[in-house]
Amino acid sequence: METYKTTGVCAKEIQFEIEDNKIKSVNFIGGCPGNLIGISHLVKGMEVEDAINKLKGIPCRTKDTPCPDQLAQALEKYLQQK
Repeated sequence: METYKTTGVCAKEIQFEIEDNKIKSVNFIGGCPGNLIGISHLVKGMEVEDAINKLKGIPCRTKDTPCPDQLAQALEKYLQQK
């Protein structure tokens, strides 16, 4: 299980598991439960790079970075450490 400390969003951290370069699970700690559960279900089984490409840079009206973009950053960091 990987853990990423978020910045600039309501969720405090993102926990995720990767297996064979596919996202096995994602759990946001804090934040808007419905939206974040939805994101978690949508990316489950997705290739890491595909999820990054879909989520990176998604804008938010009230914050500099939304949770989808934070997940993309977490996945990028995971790939860099691999």
